[in-house]
Amino acid sequence: MSSPLQRQRLGAASAAPEADRLYTIGELASEFKVTTRTIRFYESRGLIAPARRGVARAYSRRDRARLKLILRGKNLGFSLEVIAEYLELYDADPAQVAQTQMLLARAEQAIEDLQAKRADLDRTLKELKDIRAECVEHLTKKNSSG
Repeated sequence: MSSPLQRQRLGAASAAPEADRLYTIGELASEFKVTTRTIRFYESRGLIAPARRGVARAYSRRDRARLKLILRGKNLGFSLEVIAEYLELYDADPAQVAQTQMLLARAEQAIEDLQAKRADLDRTLKELKDIRAECVEHLTKKNSSG
C-alpha cells in the first residue's frame, strides 16, 4: 500500500515534467547514503525546507540539490554555518557569481589549512621515526652488552 505522497508522486510523474518530481525522505536518504535522521537534522537547522503533505515530507528537486550541496560541503570539512551562507548565496544570486567567489575563497583557505596540517604531520612523523630509531638503537646496545 502506498502513501498519499507516493501516489501523488507516481501520478504526477506521468503527467508532470521531471522538474515537478517530489521525493520522499527515504528516497533521498537511500540515494545519498545518509540516515533520515541526518536529513531531518539539516531541516531543523533551516538548510532545507521540504513541503508537507499531511505528516509526510515532500522534497522537491531544489531540496534535493540543496541536500547534495550540504553533503558535499560537509565532506569537504565546511561548517554548517559556512554551508548555510553558501546556500543563501545560492538562492540570492541566479548568476552564482557571489556564490562562486565565496566558494573559491573557502577552497583556497581550506587548501592552505590542509597544507599546513600536512607539514605538521610530516614534522611529527619525522620526529616519531627519529625517536623510534633512537629506542631501537638503545635496546640493541643494551641487548648486545647484557
